[in-house]
Amino acid sequence: MYGFTNSNAVNHTNSFKKIKPWIELLRWNRPTGRLILIIPAGWSLWLTPQAPPELQLLGLIILGGLSVSAAGCIANDLWDRNYDRHVTRTKGRPLARGIIGIPQAISLLLVMLLVSLLIVINLPLESRTLCIALAVMALPPILIYPTAKRWLRYPQIILAFCWGFAVLIPWAASQGNLNGGWPLFGAWSATLFWTFGFDTVYAMADRKDDASLKLNSSALSLGGHVLQIVSISYLLACCFFAIAATTAGANWTFWSFWLISTMWMQIEVIALKKSTESFSIFGKHFRNQVLIGTLLLLGLIIGRST
Repeated sequence: MYGFTNSNAVNHTNSFKKIKPWIELLRWNRPTGRLILIIPAGWSLWLTPQAPPELQLLGLIILGGLSVSAAGCIANDLWDRNYDRHVTRTKGRPLARGIIGIPQAISLLLVMLLVSLLIVINLPLESRTLCIALAVMALPPILIYPTAKRWLRYPQIILAFCWGFAVLIPWAASQGNLNGGWPLFGAWSATLFWTFGFDTVYAMADRKDDASLKLNSSALSLGGHVLQIVSISYLLACCFFAIAATTAGANWTFWSFWLISTMWMQIEVIALKKSTESFSIFGKHFRNQVLIGTLLLLGLIIGRST
């Protein structure tokens, strides 16, 4: 009996070791990066006139976010595999270590893109054409973003633009159009500034390695003003979010959530100014943005349902 149990344990361990690199390639072992893409989609859905969204639509948007995010991560690792092995934070990634081959990674990328397409095709019929058009528009920046650090001083701008589709596509899926006025524009703008801010902080962890490899990032390009610009980006994000919520009809209960979130973002920046630079502090900041974004979403849900 004990031998059989041990044998099963060994088999499970071996199986996990085989699939672990694939999970790492998809970044499904790091849920923070997936959640931080899904949150703006939630903002969008709860700002529409038809909020709250139907459960089926919500499920499709979440699955779409997971698959698109996975595709973006694979594309990123394919483009950067020769750089990643020289960067402290990324040298353990599967493609950088060579434990997954390029053909296999490309195959998985195509699978994730196919899954994303199937999800778009299953969106409501009246919005399907528009959603497909937006998905096609989103694909080039998602796939070329990893190259931006080679030729653009502020590659985080392109990532912010990619994140903006996480607002546009859910809105289009729910409404069948992009005639969202200030609620849609506010959510989209808030997402762009928020994304630029948190990804600039994330890039701060790689500044020394990026500089030695002659790669660009807003964390490098902004120099000593980086945290000041991040603080302003967060403040603008909160202002645009307030405009979106107000024009969408959120009631007074929303504002306590908004105020806490706005203050929390600035406290996070102050903490960065006072701390010594380390991977852990930048990672903590990134994780806390998920909590802040979720708090804003919760405020929106309550503020539009009470």
